[in-house]
Amino acid sequence: MTTYQPSAARTADAPLRLVLRVDAAACLASGVLLAAGGALLSPVLGLPTALLWPAGAFLLVFGALLWFTAGRATLSAAAVRAIVAVNAAWVLASAALVVPAGLFAPTAWGISFVLVQAAAVAALAVEEAVLLRRSTAVRR
Repeated sequence: MTTYQPSAARTADAPLRLVLRVDAAACLASGVLLAAGGALLSPVLGLPTALLWPAGAFLLVFGALLWFTAGRATLSAAAVRAIVAVNAAWVLASAALVVPAGLFAPTAWGISFVLVQAAAVAALAVEEAVLLRRSTAVRR
């Protein structure tokens, strides 16, 4: 009988892979919510459907890319750095969305929604960066 033995590299970078999968799952769930429910969310959040739908579509693609990256035989440091950079850009764009006198006038629910998801994305980005730095198994 053959038993599964994970490679040393996969075991060593398991925490980073887990955080990437959590990030992927959050992106996919948010992407479905925004892409499928953008028209319903728009009046509640005070953000236009023309913003919510493309954001949802982006999150679906990005989430799939994250899931694929986390499942690779060897993680690439460049890929993880790019993921951290995209997450950081998302946080900055989210902050810009809720700046008074900005392009949009989100409701209190919209401001809360944007800031909570930005905080979650920031936490994931920091964790990914820290785990990348600590990992000895990631291809540099």
